[in-house]
Order: sequence, then structure tokens, then C-alpha cells
Amino acid sequence: MPAPQTPAPLLVTSDPALLDDLRRLAAAAGIEAEVAPDAVAALRRWTAPPLVLVGADVAGDLAHLGPARRPGVHLVTWGPPGEDVYRDAVALGVESVLGLPGAEARLTEALTDLGEGGPAPGLVLGTVGGSGGAGATTFACALGQVAARTGRAVVVDADPLGPGVDRVLGLEGCEGFRWDALCRTSGRLGGRALREALPRRGGLGALGWYAGSTDPLQPGALREVLSAARRGHDTVVVDLPRSVDAMTGSAGDEVLARCDQVLLVVRPTVAGVSSAARLCARLPDRDRVRLVVRGRGLEPGEVARVCGAPVVAAMADQRGLAESIDLGLGPVRSPRCHLGRAAEAVLARLAVLGVAA
Repeated sequence: MPAPQTPAPLLVTSDPALLDDLRRLAAAAGIEAEVAPDAVAALRRWTAPPLVLVGADVAGDLAHLGPARRPGVHLVTWGPPGEDVYRDAVALGVESVLGLPGAEARLTEALTDLGEGGPAPGLVLGTVGGSGGAGATTFACALGQVAARTGRAVVVDADPLGPGVDRVLGLEGCEGFRWDALCRTSGRLGGRALREALPRRGGLGALGWYAGSTDPLQPGALREVLSAARRGHDTVVVDLPRSVDAMTGSAGDEVLARCDQVLLVVRPTVAGVSSAARLCARLPDRDRVRLVVRGRGLEPGEVARVCGAPVVAAMADQRGLAESIDLGLGPVRSPRCHLGRAAEAVLARLAVLGVAA
């Protein structure tokens, strides 16, 4: 099957110098752009391109034509923009006004994201334990390992008090950024930049914490990381903290709002299901909550009835799991192990039903 072509951005300008500069930035990002030399030509192609860069020289004419509001439109100007530029920006409903040469890095990153994010943004899955010891971190890492067989995947550790996804995956000795460094950065984070900065093995990356870290998770950094991770990977798995208070704070709200599905890992015991049911009831948007049953005990149908959410996978406990993790192999040591098959079933189920299922 041929690789999908990178969607082309649209450059709207009649200024030769500005056009040359925008083409240079597109070439640096490895993509070829389409050009509309005037407002009428831009209107004909307005809805299709994933990114539209409108030069200040034609912004007024384009605003007069009244194109439909759409995301991914930016107004580009030389130097600091004046009041007239901002009036045109408001009329067009653009996402930002970018002045060159100061905004070159941001423009290049936005153009690069078109080629790095694939034809569609990645799937974001959150995992959380329904009770202590349910194994949500282990299952998050299993999902990442299985997803990385067919695409680019990353496991994001949003629980600073957890065991650490990089340690569970055997990546703790690999070079790369952790949360501690990312929380001290500012500005827009690109999909490829994040992917290349993280510890990784093959198609799987991990964003964890340095040992002994006490830095809190910053909502701004979390927002940028999840947005960049979605653009730069096919599958993003977020290991969520089990504490409801932690998840419903500002950082927790950011994570839950950006997850396409939340997978609640449940132990099928009376105590485990009771705890999971209370947590499930407190999670926002329960239509996006799915259950993964781990271990023997109550039937999956009974677990689903008590928790009020459907079961997407059930598995037995896996022998040799601790040894596999201690050896740095991750939880999925074999494609046919219990965790591997359950993770494969979840990903296949969500692919068939769609992320909104």
C-alpha cells in the first residue's frame, strides 16, 4: 500500500518576498505548499488544506469576501503587526497573528507537524486502576508495546507517585527528556520534536519522571505534551493517577478532557469491583469509560453491571510478569501472553468501533 501523501498547506499572498520566505520554511519542513495569489483563489481552496497561512497583504480582501470560519488559519506579516492587521485577523477568525522573522520557528514547527502527525491525529487512551494493585500502569505499558508493532506509540506517565512507565518498559537507562525538564520549558512543542526527545525503543517512547522527582505536573506543560504527542504518534497511552482528587484538579481535567477513551482496570473481586464502581461514578463523561477486567473472580457481565460501563477485555493473571519487567522486557514478553492479547483486543475493538465508541 503506498504511503499517504502529506497534506499540502495553502499559502495566500501576492507578496513575492513573503511567498519566497514561506516556501523556504515549508521546504525546511519537508513539504510542498499550494499557493493562492489572491483572495478569490484562496476562497476556492479554503476548506480543504489542513493549514492556511494568509499574508497581511491580502488579508483585508479575503476578510471582505467572508470565508467560512475554520481551524488552522494563521495571518502572517513582516515585523510587528499593526491595528489594521488585527482587525483583519478578527474578521477572518484566525488562530494567531505571526510576525516574521520572529515567528519562523513556530511556523516551521506547524508545517513540520503536517508531515509528522500522519493523515489524522493519534488516538489518546487513558488508563486508571479501579483499585489499588489493579495493574493500570502495567496495562498502559502493554498497550504501548502492542501499539508500537504497527505504528508510533508513546506511554505518558501522568502519575508522579506511580512505579514509572519508563521503568516498567525497561527504558529508565535510555537518554531522553522526562517531565522534570519539560515542565521547565515554555512555548509550542512540536510532534516530531517531542518524539525525538523521549527515551524510546523502536516505535515506542515513554515520558516518565526522574527518580525521586517532586516537581508537580504543570497543566500548561501537560497540555503541550498531549497535543504534541497526539500529532507525533499514532497511539498515545496516558497512565492516570488513581486519586480522584488528583485527576479532577486542573492538571487532571486536562488529561481526562483529551482522552478519547478512559480504560478502568478492574480486579473482579467484591472489594475491587466496589472500589472501581465508586471511582467510575466520579469520572466525568462516563460514556468514554471502558472496563478491562484483570484476574479471576466475578464474571465480566456482573462487573459491567455494577460499574455501569462496558467491558472491552478480560484476562487472567500473567505468570512471570515481574521477571519480564525486571529483565527490562516490559510486560509483553510474548505476543501470546495474557497482557499482549488483551491489549491487542482493546486496540482492535476501539479501531472497529471508532474512538467515540
